[in-house]
Amino acid sequence: MAKPKPAYPVPAVRPVPPAVVAERIVAELSAKEQASATTWVRRLEERPPRFGAWPEGLDARLRSALERRGIARPYSHQSEAIRAALAGSNVVVVTPTASGKTLCYNVPVLDRVLKDRSARALYLFPTKALAQDQLDELQGLIGEIGGGIGTFTYDGDTPADARRSVRQAGQIVLTNPDMLHAAILPHHTKWVQLFESLEFVVIDELHTYRGVFGSHVANVIRRLRRVCQFYGSDPTFILCSATIANPGELAERLIGDRVQVVSESGAPQGERVVVVHNPPVVNRELGIRQSAVSAARTIAAELIRSGVQTIVFAPSRVRVELLLTYLREALRAKPGDPERVTGYRGGYLPNERRAIERGLREGTIRGVVATNALELGIDIGGMGASVVTGYPGTLASLWQQWGRAGRSRGSSLAVLVASSNPLDQYVASHPEFIFDEGIEGAAIDPDNPYILASHLKCAAFELPFQAGEPFGRHGEVMLDILVEEGVLQAANGRYYWMSEVYPAEEVSLRSASTDNFVIIEEGPRPRVIGECDRPSAPLLIHDDAIYLHRGQQYQVERLDWDDKKAYVRAVDVDYYTDAQLAVELKVIEREREAPAGGGGSWELGEVALTFLATIFKKIKLHTHENVGWGQIAIPEENLHTMAAWVTFGEGATSGMGREELTLGLQGVAHLMRNLAPVYCMCDPRDLGAEAQVRSPSTGAATVYLYDMTPGGIGLSERLFEVRERLTDACLEAVRGCRCRNGCPACVGPQVDEKSPAKRAASVLLERLAGQAG
Repeated sequence: MAKPKPAYPVPAVRPVPPAVVAERIVAELSAKEQASATTWVRRLEERPPRFGAWPEGLDARLRSALERRGIARPYSHQSEAIRAALAGSNVVVVTPTASGKTLCYNVPVLDRVLKDRSARALYLFPTKALAQDQLDELQGLIGEIGGGIGTFTYDGDTPADARRSVRQAGQIVLTNPDMLHAAILPHHTKWVQLFESLEFVVIDELHTYRGVFGSHVANVIRRLRRVCQFYGSDPTFILCSATIANPGELAERLIGDRVQVVSESGAPQGERVVVVHNPPVVNRELGIRQSAVSAARTIAAELIRSGVQTIVFAPSRVRVELLLTYLREALRAKPGDPERVTGYRGGYLPNERRAIERGLREGTIRGVVATNALELGIDIGGMGASVVTGYPGTLASLWQQWGRAGRSRGSSLAVLVASSNPLDQYVASHPEFIFDEGIEGAAIDPDNPYILASHLKCAAFELPFQAGEPFGRHGEVMLDILVEEGVLQAANGRYYWMSEVYPAEEVSLRSASTDNFVIIEEGPRPRVIGECDRPSAPLLIHDDAIYLHRGQQYQVERLDWDDKKAYVRAVDVDYYTDAQLAVELKVIEREREAPAGGGGSWELGEVALTFLATIFKKIKLHTHENVGWGQIAIPEENLHTMAAWVTFGEGATSGMGREELTLGLQGVAHLMRNLAPVYCMCDPRDLGAEAQVRSPSTGAATVYLYDMTPGGIGLSERLFEVRERLTDACLEAVRGCRCRNGCPACVGPQVDEKSPAKRAASVLLERLAGQAG
């Protein structure tokens, strides 16, 4: 079979090493530097590999297959993890991107299945795309061994007629937590062969299981272990994670058992040049900097011209498509030549994403512009450079994105291009923050009463509960509550499911809607070109929107909201559209109230948030001028949830001007939102915060903290209970911070060196706590 022609011809000249290109780019940036622009560089030295040994008794067929694939010896961390797993110890592997974590679970699983054909393994991945990617890797190794091991994905795309084959012949089943929750555990009687002989459960990308989502998944694992126990199996868990502060703690809370932590990587790491670039100010009167998108384009174009395969991360789908358009213009080839650069984001069709991934691995695609959809461990080969457009919000994400380059022993370049927002400007002004601050931790609370009750119902549907059977901290008490509600019936020391409702259907592991809109190009033969999730639809595919897809512009002719279809036609215009979203928060009902210092009060109650896309602007390409606007007619979206809020009385705000009060309230909101997870064991993204100088609901300065999950899951109630401890913790944090006027660690980053934010927040908190201020 003829080898397919590359989509982009690899340069005849040998590509310039990334470190050499980095020197040139840094020199060019420094030569152009003005007082308002900075380029900070740090070099991370090459790290040689450290090897271990294969465990005694490893199947000879597997060992030979690994050697034929160039793996004669495992790295030290692989050896340690494989030995622990084969000895029956639960293990979590926490090593950098491209350190070979996949081998840590594939080797023990394949060894066991080769020695015992009845053995089964279950792999859990957070996304379907990652499961499909790992299936290819696994089947490649199985093919090298000689085949004969049934390995299948089981997800929403699996055809009905194939599902029976997976249940019967699947020795290794790759799926996601949502399918395990809703399609496998409730129908465990159809999966007897899997559960009777389940030897290993693999949980990849552990760091994604945090907050509310992670708390749900921990309860799904409780249910899994319960079903396994019923069928007489006790699987070993192998977990893999990107670098986080508390991998052992998170893994133990997720699976409810002790784990061994493997964190010392033996994989080699080539030299890495880290660059933090802050673009220059282009309008001194308004303090406007050069666009981060423009600066990222310049850097990425230079890298790709030099033959360095490059990945560029952008913060949104629109920014991905804009950068893709600009890069293609900068790298314009001869007419008829294939494109050098492509995009990658949610909304592309699965076959498009697979083709892009393959092109990156083979080196036929020389550059890709992506959202964080490529932050997870999908195999895209050895990129030479990673350019991150705007600080992604956490150090964990930044290092994950940078880690997509340098996946071999060669040198690599990691660049952060700062945008003009305050957090980016703080990082650009204090680049040592990237190395000196610790990577963030992850928290979950499997015993959250709301989440626990949901999964108790699901577990009771799957198997009756025995009296005294453990299931979380409050399990037995909550079973009796469910009996009182008529959901369960207690008889002869057992609890039986009584409702006709199928409980798993009513429990979503993820708070985001799974409804997708289909985007259809009109014409003689209409075709589906992409998808759009429901929350993004009002902003991206409203009537007259310019929808960008793989660098091509499409105008939305009609959006059918009810049928979830957008009809588009290809156009060639010199602008894109940017929709405005109005957010309004109203108090619906007050449930509890408590006094606070300075004449203020704390309250707990139900609130309604309204999200309404109002108008869109037409933004000219390159210059980003506003060249027109239009109205959007789409129904508003509503979120009814619970909130805790603090109202600052006149005694707390006296003597403050409006700007000082605004910055102080924003600082308090920033502090409370970032410290609240300590008390309710959630992720900061599970909570929303809003500061209002004069709230329509209270008539005074107010800071709201609300659950991001519809209906709430008890986070606001917990914050109301610990309100005094939360206030004290915020005050301690702002007093103990060494910064002068504000930083991400306290009241949030401040652009103005004379900002009153830190002092104002400190005064508000002191008065709220009843201290003199």
